[in-house]
Amino acid sequence: MTSDTATRGRQGQRADGQPPPWQRRLRRFGYAGRPGPDVRERLVPPYPEPGVRLWGALGVPPAVALPLARAMGWAGPLLVALFAGLLRFWHLGSPRDVIFDETYYAKDAWALWKHGYEAKWPDNGANEAILKGSTDIADTPTFVVHPPVGKWVIGIGEWLHGLNPYGWRFMVALLGTLSVLMLCRIGRRMFRSTFLGCLAGALLAVDGLHFVMSRTALLDSVLMFFVLAAFGCVLVDRDKARARLAAALPVDEGGVPRPDAEVGERLRLGLRPWRLAAGVFLGLACATKWNGAVYLAAFGLLVVLWDLGARRLAGARRPHLATLRRDVPWAFLSTVPVALGVYLASWTGWFANSGTYTKEGGWQHSGYLRHWAETEGGHSPDGFLAGILNPLRSLWKYENDVWDFNTNLSSPHTYQSNPWSWLVQSRPVSYFYESPKPGEDGCPADAADKCAREVLALGTPLLWWAACFALVYLLYRWAFRRDWRAGAVLCAVAAGYLPWFMWQERTIFVFYAVVFVPFLCLAVAMMIGALLGPPGSSERRRIAGAVGAGTLVLLIAWNFVYFFPIYTGQAIPLDAWRNRMWFDTWI
Repeated sequence: MTSDTATRGRQGQRADGQPPPWQRRLRRFGYAGRPGPDVRERLVPPYPEPGVRLWGALGVPPAVALPLARAMGWAGPLLVALFAGLLRFWHLGSPRDVIFDETYYAKDAWALWKHGYEAKWPDNGANEAILKGSTDIADTPTFVVHPPVGKWVIGIGEWLHGLNPYGWRFMVALLGTLSVLMLCRIGRRMFRSTFLGCLAGALLAVDGLHFVMSRTALLDSVLMFFVLAAFGCVLVDRDKARARLAAALPVDEGGVPRPDAEVGERLRLGLRPWRLAAGVFLGLACATKWNGAVYLAAFGLLVVLWDLGARRLAGARRPHLATLRRDVPWAFLSTVPVALGVYLASWTGWFANSGTYTKEGGWQHSGYLRHWAETEGGHSPDGFLAGILNPLRSLWKYENDVWDFNTNLSSPHTYQSNPWSWLVQSRPVSYFYESPKPGEDGCPADAADKCAREVLALGTPLLWWAACFALVYLLYRWAFRRDWRAGAVLCAVAAGYLPWFMWQERTIFVFYAVVFVPFLCLAVAMMIGALLGPPGSSERRRIAGAVGAGTLVLLIAWNFVYFFPIYTGQAIPLDAWRNRMWFDTWI
């Protein structure tokens, strides 16, 4: 076999230049085959030069228009993030109450910053005392079922602004705002389009579930932030690694780069700091809630598959073997041990507060089960090893108890829901509800009846329903067009969504879905990009696509505005509240 024939074979062509039969059959379903021959552009697609037509229409001189257009790569995402921040910080302390599970995490966060471990609060009256300004807390340890990082993060806001609703919601609102900025930049890098990146961020800014979760001191928004940051890191790492491969490829007489087996199989990609950063963020995700571990596995697999595809494109004859030898060990070491180290480090407060021992009361002023190994754990080592192994044995016992609790939690709850219903938002969660009388709590004095104040964790319905169609479109793009972007988004959605189907007997809620909301927004943005039409489309096609896409975006924005009062706990007439309860299951 000649080298030219071997190259064609690797690229999926026959000796006569025709694609193989399996590709011709798939083309009936839309399969497009491999892209053009420039291997460097296939490895790292360039960013297109930004257009200046809009600036020219506004009367900006050409010499100024191009720098302005280029600056939009950062200016656009920053403007979208500013809009999201204004929404999220607007009346952030309202309702001035401890809503839903804030009763756990706001108090645990304060205890962590005071004692280094979660402590027990009074069973009755603690919330009312906190709202009146009390910050007294005992030092008796208590059992909690989530790792500490998310509560440490919430506690930063309490440290800055005090133990009050604004304080314990501050950091969650900040991370929600920064997640919008990150998504704009992630979308821009994935789609090579500032417009589509900013569109994805804008959709996240007006999603009701993300909005409500960004204004409530729960752990899931913190988890979402770390997962999205990890995704952004592996995305940057993908481009950096492929750029190194592309730069090492030889060129032919015409200056066109060509695949090379030596480069594809043997090139070492060197230090990859973005992958290490991804390991850190995934460790922080696991140390917020355990379902971050699913993303650790999913993104680890994604990194390996991306490396495999890159080496294949670069010309490796045996890309699987080359990836296994050159990339897999380092991918593992960059993520799993790093994440495990970060997870253990997150328990520093629990480790450090070993407390004191008295004959009368045993161990005091220490975390829950901190000394289980010495008191109940049976044989314990002596000397130096005891100071290392005993705390680890005690933590292992603690984690076992947490696992048993989380996997067997089945106490019925009014707002629990089955994961089958999440994508259509059929059972949102009411975090807060009251019916103020006329003249009270914002209810107009001239109101004919009581008003309704509610904070409802409901995703913007039209956005979520559009996302259902977008996911189907991405499945098509991934299966028949071999679009890596579709595969990456689907992987992230699946990691946050599919595991919950294993625990359908467990008490679970739709707000767990906030972790993959950014990826649903990426899916909708990608679908809207397809509606707008590919480059080179006719003017008529572009106009039709712009009208359809613009209509969809405006309807989503209107939908968010319409539900805004029940996202923020504003007092509205009961009739207006009933009009917003589109389905009986929302009540």
